[in-house]
Amino acid sequence: MPTHHQATNAIAHLRHLARLDASGPELIASVLASLHALIGFDSSGYFYPGAGGELDVHMEHPAVQAAVPDHFDPRILASEARVFHNVLQHGDDIARHPRGPQSLAQMLRVPAAELLRSDYYNVVMRPAGVADWLSLPLRAPQGQGMGQGVGMLFLFRPPGARPFADEDLAMLARLQAWLARTLWPGGVNAGGEVLREGVLVATPLGQPLWASPEAEALMAQALGWRWRGAGRAPLPHALQLLIQRLRLPGAPAPEMALRNAHGAFHLRAAPLAAATGPGEAVALHITQRVAPAARLLEALGRTGLPPRQRELAYWLARGLPESRIAGCMGISANTVVYHRRQLYAALGVASRAELLECLAVGDIV
Repeated sequence: MPTHHQATNAIAHLRHLARLDASGPELIASVLASLHALIGFDSSGYFYPGAGGELDVHMEHPAVQAAVPDHFDPRILASEARVFHNVLQHGDDIARHPRGPQSLAQMLRVPAAELLRSDYYNVVMRPAGVADWLSLPLRAPQGQGMGQGVGMLFLFRPPGARPFADEDLAMLARLQAWLARTLWPGGVNAGGEVLREGVLVATPLGQPLWASPEAEALMAQALGWRWRGAGRAPLPHALQLLIQRLRLPGAPAPEMALRNAHGAFHLRAAPLAAATGPGEAVALHITQRVAPAARLLEALGRTGLPPRQRELAYWLARGLPESRIAGCMGISANTVVYHRRQLYAALGVASRAELLECLAVGDIV
């Protein structure tokens, strides 16, 4: 269990995240860092609506992430529906879940012994090392999306661990409004410099021929559980549709934008003149950008500063004057000036420019 000081700092950080001018799935890592200090769990998952209403999935541990494609297999989805109430198979399902946190036992519609015999348990849960969970559906903040589902958070514990208790559910219930505001996909600027880029080559029918190592890694992040690797056929449906648009006469180069917990991705298809003749191959160019606010929060998380100083550093790095920072933080402008001096002294900097250099995030305004 966390100490009182740890819990206080973690709650302060979550409140700080909810007050920022940035929100979206890119902030899930910052959310989970604080939740680990409040509720003991081994790993976590976050399901949220992606392109076309399909679910995107962010899993904290690779072993759990590896089980995600099996989760969406039709046979496993049918098994899930037999053993659980209110299953999660599409983006619209999030808003249909009962409000508030639920334990695995509360979601079960069959005895626990029947769960252990199910395909869902033996194909998804057991290989991922998941024996118990807490779930929390998040809905759009008031005035934003009319009850629209923001995402669904799962906290996992392995076999042999202490089961989640009532106090764990109570803590999640206390946090749900802040979590919904933080992860609501409406406030992160998708700009920022290009972090990585790569190229994949495929046939006009969507058969992959070659991919640079960068493209392989970026496709896995951009497409998540839909990506099986460039050595496997066929390419995901979304990429096949992108390639098919090359056949439209006079149309511009087909492009597609995706945004998820890993950042913003841009894909563009272009014909290649292959050795066997023109038009026999297609190049898919992919680039990744990470929102400046998300990069800033990640950098601040490495400083070890307490939550209020991190919040002050965030607004200073964003270029806000003392008067506006005072309004954002609920303190006076003189108090902002005092704590700014304390912050700069703690980091060994003397100006906003030096703060940005210390955080290695460039100019993020």
